[in-house]
Parts: sequence; C-alpha cells; structure tokens
Amino acid sequence: MAAALSFSNISVTFTGKSGGVGYRAVKDTTLNIADGEFVSIVGPTGCGKSTLLNIGAGLLKASSGEVKVFGEPLVGLNAKAGYMFQSEPLMPWRSAIDNVTAGLQFRGMDAGGARAQGEAWLERVGLNGFGNRYPHEMSGGMRKRCSLAQMLILDPKIMLMDEPFSALDIQTRQLMENELLQLWGEDKKSVIFITHDLEEAISLSDRVIVLAAGPATHPIGEFVIDLPRPRDVAEIRMTSRFLELHAQIWQVMKEEVLKGYAQTKNKVVV
Repeated sequence: MAAALSFSNISVTFTGKSGGVGYRAVKDTTLNIADGEFVSIVGPTGCGKSTLLNIGAGLLKASSGEVKVFGEPLVGLNAKAGYMFQSEPLMPWRSAIDNVTAGLQFRGMDAGGARAQGEAWLERVGLNGFGNRYPHEMSGGMRKRCSLAQMLILDPKIMLMDEPFSALDIQTRQLMENELLQLWGEDKKSVIFITHDLEEAISLSDRVIVLAAGPATHPIGEFVIDLPRPRDVAEIRMTSRFLELHAQIWQVMKEEVLKGYAQTKNKVVV
C-alpha cells in the first residue's frame, strides 16, 4: 500500500538577496508516513520542521525531490490534507458554529446540512452548547477545540499539525492531547505533528523523527514508539518504557538543540 504522504530526496533552498547564494533549509530528506500513522517531528528551533509541513501541504514547492500523496505526485495544494496552525485560524466576526462550518459552505454545501454537521462536530470536541460564542468569548482550549473541529469536519485523510497546543497551559494542553488521541483513534487518519516538546511527541506518536539543526536539515534519528494504546498522556509519562524512549531520543537530539541554540544566540543583535 502506498504511503499516505511521502517525501523523496526533498531539498529546499531559499534565494538570497539579489539572487545571490541562498539558504538551504532542507537537504536530501526522505520520509514516509503510512496510512493511519501518527508521526511527530522534533528538532531545534528553526531547523525546518514547518518547512517540511508546508511542502506536504502544497503551500511551498521543494527546490528538488518529489512529494506523493497516496502514491500520486502532489501538484498544487494537498486536497487530502487538513492543516492546524500554531495560532487558531478563526474568523473573529464568526461564531464557533460559523467558523466550524466555513469550509463546508465554501465547498457549496447548503446551510442546513453544514449546520447539522457543525453541531455534531462541536459536540465531538466538547463544545456542545457553545456554538454561538465568538472567538473572543472562548478560552484558549475552547478555541483549539473549535479549530480542531474546523479541520476535521472536512474529513481530511492527512492531518498536518504545527505546534497546535504550544500556547496552552500544561493542564489544558494534556486535555487537548488526550482529546486529539481519542478523535484520531476513531478513524486513524495519518498525522504529521510538529512539536518542540519531546514528551508530547512520545506521548502521542507511533513514530518520532528527529531533525538535525539547520541549515540543510535532514532526519538523524527515527524511533518507533511501542507504548500501548489507548493512552493517557499524563499517565504514560510515568512508565519505565516512556523514560527509556525519552532518554534514547534525547541522546540523539540534545547536541542538535545546543547547535540550534548557539546559532540563534549568534544571530541576536544587541
């Protein structure tokens, strides 16, 4: 069976000023995400994690290499993918129900059908009865739930998630992680999850990919997460196997984090 999303020898170079020597963000990267697999990508700040996600979404074209979606070359936007950003893409003038149903309306679905699906999804993400609230009337966790419903109502086969819970407090974050796992477990969509939080990556994933510090990032480690499912993200972190996996992955990751930190520090202008 073809991978849900595959990156073959992907390189990305951004052109320098006046067409000069550019910055190579990604070099010769090959990744395959199986159908129904939950994969997290970790690495230092600025290493190119979001660049890869944008390539998978069709928002950015690679300088070289090929992207395939269920075996077919990706041309233009990835119509089989939903994208959940770090900040919520909620329209402030729309209520929760209207934000959730916006995609269906843009696709031409009648208002009644869209609303019925929207209400069902609000209930699934724990927002039953909050459909008339506007984004400024919702907590951070509620806005994340609304954004999740906004993406999932379109039934994407692939979920691209760029640090979606990073701005939340730890308690709300763990609640959202568990809700994500519950929703994912119901229909097993393919997930690429970008995070700086190694504990989050291990708690959620089937596999964790470690990227090198930039420039020219590429995978330097791949770890199968053999923790039992279903999982509670708080409880799983207290198990001996979780601690073993954390130690193994951090051993590979820590030098790259230090490299990334040094590069960032050297760029700071005082």
